[in-house]
Amino acid sequence: MIRIKNQKQNDLFDPWSFLSPKRRELLDKSWAGLFKKELLCELPVGKVAPFFNDEFGRPTKELYTVLGALVLQQTHDLSDEETVNQLSFNIQWHYALNITEESDSAKYMCPKTLWNMRSIVVDNALDTVLFDYTTDKLAKVFKVNTDNQRIDSVHIKSNMRRLGRIGIFTSGINKFLVNLKRGHKEIFDTVDKGIIDKYFSEKSLQCFSMVKPSESAKTLASVSADLFNLVQQFKDHPEVKAMHSYKLLERVLKEQCNVNVSDDKDPVEVKKPKDIPSDSLQNPSDPDATYSGHKGQGYQVQVMETYCKEEEAREGTLNLITHVQVDPAHESDANALIPAIESTKERNLSPEEVLADSLYGSDENCQEAKQLGVDLIAPTMGSKKESSISLSDFEVTEKGTIVSCPQGHKPIRTKKKKIRHTVAFDSQQCMNCPNQTTCPVKQGKKHHYLRYTEKEMRLSKRRAYEQTDEFKDRYRWRSGSEATVSEYDRRTGVKHLRVRGLKAVRFCATLKAIGVNIFRATAVRKAVNDYKAAHERGLSGQMHAIYVIKEHFLMAWSQLRKFFVLFIRSYGHMTITTA
Repeated sequence: MIRIKNQKQNDLFDPWSFLSPKRRELLDKSWAGLFKKELLCELPVGKVAPFFNDEFGRPTKELYTVLGALVLQQTHDLSDEETVNQLSFNIQWHYALNITEESDSAKYMCPKTLWNMRSIVVDNALDTVLFDYTTDKLAKVFKVNTDNQRIDSVHIKSNMRRLGRIGIFTSGINKFLVNLKRGHKEIFDTVDKGIIDKYFSEKSLQCFSMVKPSESAKTLASVSADLFNLVQQFKDHPEVKAMHSYKLLERVLKEQCNVNVSDDKDPVEVKKPKDIPSDSLQNPSDPDATYSGHKGQGYQVQVMETYCKEEEAREGTLNLITHVQVDPAHESDANALIPAIESTKERNLSPEEVLADSLYGSDENCQEAKQLGVDLIAPTMGSKKESSISLSDFEVTEKGTIVSCPQGHKPIRTKKKKIRHTVAFDSQQCMNCPNQTTCPVKQGKKHHYLRYTEKEMRLSKRRAYEQTDEFKDRYRWRSGSEATVSEYDRRTGVKHLRVRGLKAVRFCATLKAIGVNIFRATAVRKAVNDYKAAHERGLSGQMHAIYVIKEHFLMAWSQLRKFFVLFIRSYGHMTITTA
């Protein structure tokens, strides 16, 4: 049965009245108060409810509590046992999740229930739904301006050991043998006893960690031959071929070795390290993890956030993470920009300008972003030689046609074929040009020619623009993304996760991004409220000063009036009637 509490229904009596005013105020100002007021109702319990029967079975845990606990677990980087304890005893969690009962059904959740609920969310990609719902709500509440955004990536690691090539072979064989004995004992008995003695027990595997560097090539050839023999032994056995661990053996053999079955003497040759693809298996315990030549094994998270340029408004403006995407480590950053823009566009959070580093700033990305109405500000790859003349030094029309060279000489003729331009200059003028050695115009049969594509012209213009003060002033805000990456890791521990596999890593990284948004929104709300309180205190101080001045003036006027009345009466010259 399904249990869902109506979070929008008000209580007849305040269930938090037992708290003292100071403690209640602290709760309201903390992340717990923000979560309870703005985000609790936005949790997509309707997406989880279909996985349970409304009329049959034991009652579920209250679904708002479950989803909220999953978010808070990743926000505070807690294990399952720590999450259960926080849910049981932490009053901040009770306040954030609006748990007003004192029963075990309300404030206790066993680790198995937490694990099962997390599996539902992970397997059905509901973590992205959670992120979209909460982010959209915060953007609406804090009136976030999404015109200016920036994107960057952060490398993260799952809970796996870093293995060398020998470790990948031996761990793969060990995993296969263990699973084979567990599922097919009679088939396991047919495996060569020498292979079982070398790879089956954990103690026997320890000898491979003590291999000398001088013997590593020989050991690698030996373990690759053993792996090949196992693959060949069971290649025609349908039950074994369907095993996940056997498919990993085939993958390792394909990625790490060159196989020549016709060669009976030496059918397996270990590949050179440079020939191994970056998406190869890094550890049998996490088949989704890949390799980045720049950052190593693991995954990468693409993070796009808003930012504010105005110095005065920065304290009261929420820099909101609007997009999170988890990819294997070998994926290029260049492929992440357009999906990020399209994702935010679907949720009405699309930017007008995006800052990124040079890996995102390919010409293709710039053109696609422009079609989506986004101006991409990113340096171009490569650099211009300081002494050479570039295409940007030529005078060009809006249509991209060159009308004169840097020396002011006009071309004899211009020609365009599809995207390629050919410009002919007078050879007499070019032969006498002082910039002949550094000019891209080269001598041809009849004339001197300049040949270029539209892409080359665009890149040349971008390189010239990058040297201007305007570009430097716009691009300097990109450095703030490094602070976001640091905060992302420092607050939530995203760089070292407790899980393995792309789905589980995506779940953790996405919910931790929600946590960063919650912490930031809490800080902004506190800054705004403090400013309002200070402003009100200033106004009340001004009113008090005006009141004091008014009272002193009235008292002085009263004394002065009495003095004049007594003075005139004493001399009897006139009679004054007072009110």
